[in-house]
Amino acid sequence: MKMKNLYNSFMNASRAHAQWEIETSLNIIKNRKKLLILFVMTLPLLIPAMAHAADFIGGKSAFGPSFFSPTTFYGSIAVGIIAGLITGCIGAGGGFVITPALMSLGVKGILAVGTDMFHIFAKAIMGTTLHKKMGNVHAGLAIAFLVGSGIGVTGGGMINRALFNYNPIISDLLISSVYVVLLGFLGVFAMSDFIGTKRSNLKGGGDVHGGPEKMTALGVKLQSMNIAPVIKFDEHVVPGGRRIPGVFVAICGAVTGFLASILGVGGGFVTFPMFVYGLGISTGTTVGTDILQIIFTAGYGSISQYAIYGYVFYTLAMGMLLGSLFGIQIGAITTKVVPGTQIKAFYALAILAGFINRLFALPEKLAQMGYITLAPVTAAIITKLGVWLFFGLVSFFAFWIIGTFILNIPKLRAESDYDVKVTKGGVPQ
Repeated sequence: MKMKNLYNSFMNASRAHAQWEIETSLNIIKNRKKLLILFVMTLPLLIPAMAHAADFIGGKSAFGPSFFSPTTFYGSIAVGIIAGLITGCIGAGGGFVITPALMSLGVKGILAVGTDMFHIFAKAIMGTTLHKKMGNVHAGLAIAFLVGSGIGVTGGGMINRALFNYNPIISDLLISSVYVVLLGFLGVFAMSDFIGTKRSNLKGGGDVHGGPEKMTALGVKLQSMNIAPVIKFDEHVVPGGRRIPGVFVAICGAVTGFLASILGVGGGFVTFPMFVYGLGISTGTTVGTDILQIIFTAGYGSISQYAIYGYVFYTLAMGMLLGSLFGIQIGAITTKVVPGTQIKAFYALAILAGFINRLFALPEKLAQMGYITLAPVTAAIITKLGVWLFFGLVSFFAFWIIGTFILNIPKLRAESDYDVKVTKGGVPQ
């Protein structure tokens, strides 16, 4: 598979996930009962945070050290806002910055992973729009995928916990290293995509359901194998449908679940390339299955692999949920007045910020493990530099988007009034 195709496939997955997040957030905000439930869930958390109650929820003696400061709690809200702005404005999932951001706030890697997964699950169960996508979910593919995903999530969670219990530094080192590789790859292609777009003077960000219409050679080969049980699917795409051995679907689920459990993300960034390019499954069916697996993966992983062992910051998850609901709405509205080229630039900037953050954290971890020789003071300075660069870049992005929104409120209001008048007049928009 060409690297460019891999990046494009990731973007398709990221946009589909972002659209689901936007719909989910709208469902919560537009429902007064859900907002009331969220307020009631959050109220007990705000009081201890404002009172500097450090021993809230277990304190330093908790099995999974859930000790936090008010700065960490309020920081989680800021992280949620930034991730929401990325999701709403860029049209791509902003979850890839959450784990690095929480780790930069002093949260241990395994706690950041568990909390991020729980935050995804909490948002899903409060405002899920899965029923709208069920027409694209194939039962056979979903069952095979979820079986594999359950195995992968369990394996990833066990590895994370084992490494943390053996040595928390190794756990942080593994999580940071995986993020460096992932965000480094995405950052290079995102920046090249922005430069290419700018040169050709193009605008816009592509189709959520984009992808190759023709199956790859790998997809044709895998579908030609007759390994029971065989799953028939995509009858609405090609006459007679297509067939794929269930074991390949389960393997894809295991890979997705494993990476999601290690990184604390939904896992859609690998579902798309494996389904569309590897198995030859249509993008419509892939989107539906991906949304289903995100809910299952986040729910099963956050509860069974992290929460019951004490590796979830309930307070921070709620803070991120609050922040993301606000950020997504502002970001989505701002896209009406922000050129597509600038959106791609900020997407590349956000990815590279996360990459730099985790890259600068590695020397201190390697020195603590004895793999390299580095003075503790020097290592700490490098780590802090990465933290400041990260929050500086994403804060610049956040302030720019919010500022653009505020400055264009009159224009956005005028457009909204015009749309209402057109709709009432029965004139097609």
